[in-house]
Amino acid sequence: MHSPHDPYVRVRGAREHNLQDVNVDIPRDTLTVFTGVSGSGKSSLAFGTIYAEAQRRYFESVAPYARRLIHQVGAPAVGEITGLPPAVSLEQRRSAPGARSSVGTVTTLSNSLRMLFSRAGEYPAGAERLDSDAFSPNTAAGACPECHGLGRIHRTDEELLVPDPSLSIRDGAIAAWPGAWQGKNLRDVLDALGYDVDRPWRELEAKDREWILFTDEQPVVTVHPVRDAGRIQRPYQGTYMSARRYVLHTFADTKSRTLRAKAERFLTSVPCPVCGGSRLRPEAMAVTFAGRTIAELAALPLSALAEVLTGAGAGGEETARVLTGDLLARIGTVTELGLGYLSLDRTAPTLSSGELQRLRLATQLRSGLFGVVYVLDEPSAGLHPADTESLLGVLGRLKEAGNSVFVVEHQMDVVRRADWLVDVGPLAGEHGGRVLHSGPPEGLAEVPESATRRFLFPGDGRGPAPVREPRTPTGWIRLSRVERHNVRGVDAAFPLGVFTAVTGVSGSGKSTLVGQVLAGVLADREAGEEAAGAGEQFCAAASGLEAVDRLVQVDQKPIGRTPRSNLATYTGLFDTVRKLFARTETARERGYTAGRFSFNVSGGRCETCQGEGFVSVELLFLPSTYAPCPDCHGARYNPETLEVTLRGLTVAQVLDLTVESAADFFSGTPAAERALTTLLDVGLGYLRLGQPATELSGGEAQRIKLASELQRTRRGHTLYLLDEPTTGLHPADVEVLMRQLHGLVDAHNTVVVVEHDMAAVAGADHVIDMGPGGGGRGGRIVATGTPQEVERAAESRTAPYLAKALRS
Repeated sequence: MHSPHDPYVRVRGAREHNLQDVNVDIPRDTLTVFTGVSGSGKSSLAFGTIYAEAQRRYFESVAPYARRLIHQVGAPAVGEITGLPPAVSLEQRRSAPGARSSVGTVTTLSNSLRMLFSRAGEYPAGAERLDSDAFSPNTAAGACPECHGLGRIHRTDEELLVPDPSLSIRDGAIAAWPGAWQGKNLRDVLDALGYDVDRPWRELEAKDREWILFTDEQPVVTVHPVRDAGRIQRPYQGTYMSARRYVLHTFADTKSRTLRAKAERFLTSVPCPVCGGSRLRPEAMAVTFAGRTIAELAALPLSALAEVLTGAGAGGEETARVLTGDLLARIGTVTELGLGYLSLDRTAPTLSSGELQRLRLATQLRSGLFGVVYVLDEPSAGLHPADTESLLGVLGRLKEAGNSVFVVEHQMDVVRRADWLVDVGPLAGEHGGRVLHSGPPEGLAEVPESATRRFLFPGDGRGPAPVREPRTPTGWIRLSRVERHNVRGVDAAFPLGVFTAVTGVSGSGKSTLVGQVLAGVLADREAGEEAAGAGEQFCAAASGLEAVDRLVQVDQKPIGRTPRSNLATYTGLFDTVRKLFARTETARERGYTAGRFSFNVSGGRCETCQGEGFVSVELLFLPSTYAPCPDCHGARYNPETLEVTLRGLTVAQVLDLTVESAADFFSGTPAAERALTTLLDVGLGYLRLGQPATELSGGEAQRIKLASELQRTRRGHTLYLLDEPTTGLHPADVEVLMRQLHGLVDAHNTVVVVEHDMAAVAGADHVIDMGPGGGGRGGRIVATGTPQEVERAAESRTAPYLAKALRS
């Protein structure tokens, strides 16, 4: 029995996911880092066991009603955990925040700014003092009534609705109208109203065209359909709806993603004409502070906002001094984490998961909590090495405030600064799940089976890595006078036939230059004349594009938004699996086709959970959660389907195999082998075939997309664009991934990566370094050339870290 003042969190018998009955003691009030290769079990220990148990204990204290439901969801698979304080989780959430969520709302800085305007703002003569809610676009009191606080409205025009005016209405001139019966109905209604539906659109009178497209009237008329051969069609009452009304109604109300996407093609988003994009009512916009409206201050980068507030609060009244002082202290934490280039009105969906996590971390630092365990998921993800120092300072202050900080991390600079290190491994999946070392970081030097050891101690008995001769470019893509976000008037040149790394601090313009402009001009060329010019509108000219036959952009967006999308369905492997099951003797006897083995259609799936494997549990005042299906217990299929086996395994058991196990199971089946081999090649052998898309990290999703691409037969010169492909990867996994990417270049393709991992950058043929800072202080190319040339650039913040990587 341990004392209630036990200074350790003691875990006994942890069996969550691949953990192998783990026992480990972790000291409280420390910065503890969990390391290990991807899939080794470190997140299962930190999040799936320690944080999950703290969360379960919290819910148990809430109410018997909640306790009953949480018990149904299940506790983590662990024997006992003692000495565990309350815990706060800061994961890299993969669910997309809403359009109304912003930097200001995530950090709650918007609340303080609204209070400043309410209490210390300069009001027009005779105006009533407004409550702070009146300065929020997310409340009825503050939102502009025209755009409902969104700042933009959707409009359409004749060119969008009728792209080909040479057609008649009967021939489909109004492209925005629905197809099938609904579109025919609208044409018949127009005909009954007396409009000529057979004349070319451009020959109709202007007032008729205006009414057909834009009227808000909805006249009802008797329609006498033209009789088709063999069909009796009776007259009916038809209601007319204009093209604009139909498009806006579909865009706003449809639940179908396809219909919404189609409607969006006929709309343009423009700043609201009433509020000018400020999202607020005129009364709020009439109030100023330091001569600026709240919308103007919210649009400034945080570093610039701090300068304005410092000047305004210095000689002002006591209320203004107190409120600006609080704002400045909280902004200081955000800028310390390298996010000073963000503005309060920057919407949350445009932020990376790493940026969102660091914003929440800055908020926690000001919360004043103590005695809790903070569990963080790779807080250095997406951070330039120059910003990692600041991150370590913030984590140190959380610890000094009397908290324990448990961090899952791959960045060796963070690992070296830990008080305690828990290394899990040695490998992934069933070959991992053991604690190899729990103690001070230097103790890992005595653990030869650890994959982390050689990266933590790079000089440990090894000489310097041989320097690879940079490849010679076969051509160049040149972009001139790029203008997009903070990239202003930049000329950029990307070599072809080589591996290029684009580097720079957060917010320096890397993703803008590569992911938006370069990808945009190439996508425009592929789409041909009908392209919208998404890339070319951002640069004056582009040359050298003809040398590229194909563009492949591999980003970190999820491979699916629901648990129905998984590794097997995305890669096409599941099609092969279902066909193999359909060919079994039992399936043929019963007349089961491949469709029987899909959990997405009725027939073979469990109808209780509709093939999802779990059911939603409503928690009244808490967010709803999910519990395993009471009938199929998570298998997704009905009992009859599960009676069919392939070499002793049911389809549910096959989906539960790891990629590594599946590669052995499907050995000799070429279609399955090809998909599984490429997944192994990018280091994903530990993932289960049926692992839901919602459980995958951004880095895992990106590597699954890369594996799917590697399966294809490649023809011609392909340019691969990847955004931080090493995010979430252990250095050992980075080596595996880099071999694949360099293999693509060796096969006469081009690879361009946006990257912060200096080991990956050191192995590139060409480096483009952007900066020197973020936001307004960035957006320029400060150095370009081989890694050895860039490491000598005086103005580059990347240079010293690249030099260190080249030497190790």
